Amino acid sequence: MNNVIIITGGSKGIGQALVEKYSTEKYIVFSLSRSTTKMLDATYISVDLLQIEEAKSVFKTLLNHIKKIDLSSITLINNAGRLGEISNLEHIPSEDIHQSILLNTTIPLIFSSLFIKEFSDLNCKKQIINISSGAAKKPYTGWSVYCSSKAALDMMTATIAEEQKDIKNNVKCFGIRPGVVDTNMQSQIRETNISNFKNVQRFIDLKNNNELYTPKFVAERIFYLDTNEKLQNGTTIDLREV
Repeated sequence: MNNVIIITGGSKGIGQALVEKYSTEKYIVFSLSRSTTKMLDATYISVDLLQIEEAKSVFKTLLNHIKKIDLSSITLINNAGRLGEISNLEHIPSEDIHQSILLNTTIPLIFSSLFIKEFSDLNCKKQIINISSGAAKKPYTGWSVYCSSKAALDMMTATIAEEQKDIKNNVKCFGIRPGVVDTNMQSQIRETNISNFKNVQRFIDLKNNNELYTPKFVAERIFYLDTNEKLQNGTTIDLREV
């Protein structure tokens, strides 16, 4: 029997750390991302998640492959995301808004829908883990699109759990806010002009004071919470509070 995990955006940041952690724990790991890297005991699949039809096709092909595996558990981690342009909403190009909503909200909805449908008859541990953000709860000037897309992801987590709770062979759904993590996204934030993001100094100070989580730490915490049944169905938790 095998434990299988699919991670979107697994080529860098938190996603890459998750790939490394789960693969070292003997999971069969599949990463879906535009860029790929070679790593022992993980399969990297190149796909542009901003191209919906391509992403759907690649994901369905992967699910059909996984169906042939003798499964003990199957997990989808919706990790891929983008901050997008940082500015007041009226200054953000419509295409940038579209791409952020597509990657942060639409793709997780589509992938979760396919995951639930394709594995509906599968009798094993089935779960979806959504990587959210504290920005889902707290509004930041300049982050209207990012905050909105992550808030939608939290509601998706709660709603899937509600829909699935009385279904046979159901899928559990969990959300995790990882805190402030030292990734490329944080680099983008710190380089933003204060005129577009008035909270920029806070994030600069977090970096200078070594108060950022490492992706490795976040991945280890998620693995622990996942494998020790510490996650609550339909709930999004903050790693800074557990």
